[in-house]
Formats: sequence, structure tokens, C-alpha cells
Amino acid sequence: MKLEQNDKSMLFSSTEIPDVFFTEYLSQANGDFVKVYLYLLFLSKYDKDIKINDLSKKLALPLKTIQEAFKYWEECGVLVKKTTGYILSNIQETELLKLYSPKLTSSPEDIEKSEKNQYRIKAIENINNQFFQGLMSPSWYNDIDLWFKKYGFDEQVMLALFNYCYDRQALHRNYLQVVADSWYKNKIRSFSDLDSYYQKQEKISLIKKQIIKKLGLNRNLTTYEDAYLEKWVIDFGYSIDIIELALKRSTSKANISFDYFDKTISDWHDRNLKTPVEIQNFLESRKKKTQEIKELEKKTNYNNNSSTQRNYDNLDNLFAN
Repeated sequence: MKLEQNDKSMLFSSTEIPDVFFTEYLSQANGDFVKVYLYLLFLSKYDKDIKINDLSKKLALPLKTIQEAFKYWEECGVLVKKTTGYILSNIQETELLKLYSPKLTSSPEDIEKSEKNQYRIKAIENINNQFFQGLMSPSWYNDIDLWFKKYGFDEQVMLALFNYCYDRQALHRNYLQVVADSWYKNKIRSFSDLDSYYQKQEKISLIKKQIIKKLGLNRNLTTYEDAYLEKWVIDFGYSIDIIELALKRSTSKANISFDYFDKTISDWHDRNLKTPVEIQNFLESRKKKTQEIKELEKKTNYNNNSSTQRNYDNLDNLFAN
């Protein structure tokens, strides 16, 4: 007896999307790229042969976008190029292989076996419940475990990292990695380190707004200008009162840049001037010396001119005789 499956018309058929696509790929992919993937997934059921130009017309997307989508999914391992075209890989199998790569990561089960990691497990559970509604993919456990080891963050910092990215609607691995790298370079390990970092950033942000207002700028500061500002505030420990002294000195000059401000402020720092009073005294002292030099030069020139005049008088007398 032979049993045959009843052929369904397209009206009654459906395309299955693995849950792992939603947990691992959806949030990081461009919307047009997702559109391309879903249509390719649909076509793959019917072994359809379609050209990229036709795909562009069918999805109402530019040809360049289609090509970029294919390149993106290839880099993700979702699309595999063959001599005759492409094949969609089994992303469930792909993620499974990532989970069980030998000794490269720790599985959730391995973490739970260690009694000393109970506090860390609690933090990961909080991340799962707060940011993934309890549906965090197993691969996230591996990434979080690796970040703990790589950056040396304590549990509160790791929670703050996810919260920071979540608030900016950028809860995906690439952005988390960038922020984590930045925090690590700024010597953030504990929550107290992070709190100090936030206070410094808040101070810089406040001074930045004041500088923009005082200079009458209709734009934000550039990355390079931000670097100068961080140098003055964090490295030198200077307040807006000191920075403003440098800004005021530019009022009589045209096309003043932050390079000019930096040379002035760095000179004060090199002279170990730490307060506005010390800087004002230094500026007044230098102004006084400059004035004395000018007066001396004026007096010297006057004497030289008098001597020259007397010589001319003698010559006139000589020719007169």
C-alpha cells in the first residue's frame, strides 16, 4: 500500500521560519535584507530558478540592495554560494555548531554547574527577563560569558551595558561589543568605575554646551574638538572658568580654531597653573612685561632718532660752511 501526500495549492501552504532567526539574525539585519531572506526562503521550497534582476523587480528593491543583501547573508553563513547558484543553509544547525564548538565557549549548563558563578547566573537571568522577555537565545549565554572573561566587568556593569544599548534601541551584538570596548579602554571594571565615568561624561557634556553657546556655534562639536575638550576637562582637570579665559582671548582674532585654544590651555597646564586666579596673575604679569619691552623699544628708538637728527644737523652745518 502506498500513501501519497496530498499536494497543497499555494493558497493553503505555508513557509516555516525557524525561531532562531528571530533571536539571532532579525535584530541585526537591515529591513531590506530581511525582506530578501524571507523571499528566498519562500522560493527555496519550490526549487525556483530566479535571476537577481527579476528578484529586484519582484521585491521593488534596487539591484544594488539585492546584491548587498546576498553579500550580507553570505557573510552570516545563511547563504552558501554554489557553482549553479545559492543554497540556504540550515540556520538551526549553524547555531547548534556554534554552541558546541569545542572549548571555545561555555554553555549555559556549564555556567550553572559552578557554585561560585551563582551571582553571575542571577545577573544573566535578569538580562534574559528584562531585555529578552525570557526568550534569550542560548548563544547569548556564550557571548555574555566571554565578555565577562574578556573585559573583567562585574555583574552590575554587564547589566548596565545591556541597559545602555537597550535604551538606544541598539540591543545587538555589534553595538554591545563597541560599547564594551569603549568602557574597557576607559578602565571600567566595577560599577563605581562606571559611575565615575558617567560623572565625567556628564561634566564634559555640560561644558560642551557652554562652549557652543559662548562661541555662538550653530553646530555640535566635531570628534576632534570633543577630544580636545576631554583632554582639558579630564586630563588637565580644568573647569569652564579656566577654559573660558582661553575663549575670551580669541575675541579680537579671526578664524580661531580649537588648535589655538589647545595650545593656549596646554601652555597653562605645562606651567602648572591650576586655578583661574593663577592664570589671571600670569596673564597680567606677561602683559606688564610686554608693555615694559614696548616702552624700552620706544625709548631706544627715540634716542637713535635723536642721534641721527644731530648727525644730520652737523652735516648741514658742514655743507653750509
